[in-house]
Amino acid sequence: MGNVRDMATEQSTADVTREFRAARDFLVAHREDYETAYRDFSWPAFDRFNWARDWFDALAVEQPDVAALTIVEEDGEVISQTYAEMAERSGKVAGWLTQAGLQPGDRVLIVLGNRVELWETMLACIRAGAVMIPATTLLTDADLADRIARGGVRAVVTSSTEAGRYKGIADHCLRVAVGEPVDDWLHYDSSAQYDGPAPEVDTSANDSLLLYFTSGTTSQPKLVEHTQVSYPVGHLSTMYWIGLQPGDVHLNVSSPGWAKHSWSNVFAPWNAGATVFLYNYTRFDAEKMLQILQTYGVTTFCAPPTVWRMLIQADLSAVEVQIRECISAGEPLNPEVIEQVRNAWGVTIRDGYGQTETTAQIGNPPGQPVKLGSMGRPLPGYTIALIDPSTDEIGDDGEICIELAPAPVPLMRGYRDARELTDEVMRGGYYHTGDVASRDADGYITYVGRSDDVFKASDYRISPFELESVLIEHPAVAEAAVVPSPDPVRLAVPKAYVVLAAGHEPSRELAGEILSFCREHLAPYKRIRRIEFAELPKTISGKIRRVELRADEAAKVEAGEPAAQAYDEADFKEG
Repeated sequence: MGNVRDMATEQSTADVTREFRAARDFLVAHREDYETAYRDFSWPAFDRFNWARDWFDALAVEQPDVAALTIVEEDGEVISQTYAEMAERSGKVAGWLTQAGLQPGDRVLIVLGNRVELWETMLACIRAGAVMIPATTLLTDADLADRIARGGVRAVVTSSTEAGRYKGIADHCLRVAVGEPVDDWLHYDSSAQYDGPAPEVDTSANDSLLLYFTSGTTSQPKLVEHTQVSYPVGHLSTMYWIGLQPGDVHLNVSSPGWAKHSWSNVFAPWNAGATVFLYNYTRFDAEKMLQILQTYGVTTFCAPPTVWRMLIQADLSAVEVQIRECISAGEPLNPEVIEQVRNAWGVTIRDGYGQTETTAQIGNPPGQPVKLGSMGRPLPGYTIALIDPSTDEIGDDGEICIELAPAPVPLMRGYRDARELTDEVMRGGYYHTGDVASRDADGYITYVGRSDDVFKASDYRISPFELESVLIEHPAVAEAAVVPSPDPVRLAVPKAYVVLAAGHEPSRELAGEILSFCREHLAPYKRIRRIEFAELPKTISGKIRRVELRADEAAKVEAGEPAAQAYDEADFKEG
């Protein structure tokens, strides 16, 4: 790794750019023709690839004055960089870091919020052949120490105000402070004075590019390893699912450090030649977000279910938006939310599915019929099988698995330093996602739940998501999580942990009303028999930790000590 590119090699920069563009343009041209896109798309194959040089720089030449990144701060300040400016700045940062001692293959922990320096640093690392470990600013000191140790970190880029947290755990690292100068740290602003050439590191397509620590909903975070092509090239599928086109203004609500941020705030929009648009806020305000969407002409908008649920609490029809595509990702979106947005804006929120280990695998692309509750169909470049966990038979119900003959470009290389775990998820010629789904006669796939979240009650298989989708239709329910509650007769019964919408307070009467509502909308074997008003434990990426709720409920039942705001259907005469 780290060789100077020999222009006589099999694929020149021009060849690589041309091949990448052909794949990109094919998907853009067939954005509403799913059958053709899925049937005829094939991943471009590269022996050498560097996305910053082979793609971003080409865009910087073709559309130098188009905004690559626009950030609107809470106080109204607008910061923007064109493609040409971003290419130049990232080249300076790459050269400056290389001059300071950064070597190809060095692992760089990047802990920054949504600020221009984050994007400059990521592009710079790609140029320099370094391996990025993006991380959220919400990490604890113990999390930081774990990532530096397990990640083999050789350099740290973070804000000046956070520099003190690295004392004793990153003393061996090249340390860069963004903001005010910090003693014994390199000052990021000094990169502007670098006047040498940008490094031309020739990276193999299979060289490491990204290491992501997963969010750890059920276990210790795993270290997911991606290559120079698996995310940069692989996110062509994400671009297709979102429906991004050159010239779009794309707003994705996501925090830096998580894979979805790279998905929709870096690779997918820049693959399309679109503008990455960010609104920085300290506390989410639905009314303010709606004004931002209107004022800045956002054309494509992606947000997690939690944000969509908050947005529909506001008056969506009060703003005139230019949004052409609405996307939800992170966890399945409840049909009730989709209907409300469609009624207000005339746009259908399209759901999709993917993991840190992959790009978007399954989705509802533009122009296709959307079946409420379904994630859609396999996206171009992916062959999906549903495999019964008990029999290993392929059918219409089972674990979502990706065929490995051949493995699609976007699939991770594996879990770093965890060969047994990698072999386990890659067994039998398939990558096993750990998620369970069902497929209908039209090929649409509906999410059932994590394999370890699905449970049995009276010998019936229960999907938490299906029950949660009914719960959230009740006007008093803002968010819900369903887990098994141990029961001496039925083995387990569904219990709902409920977060109430604004204007509603926990009470016995409301609990009875919600249980009655579920009884009317669910088959008898699925009915929710217990309810508790409580906050939901979540990972720092916002995913509900049902594993924690399951353990909490089991402990309460065993001790015979229900929570103060917990109710059983037996508490109500009509139950």
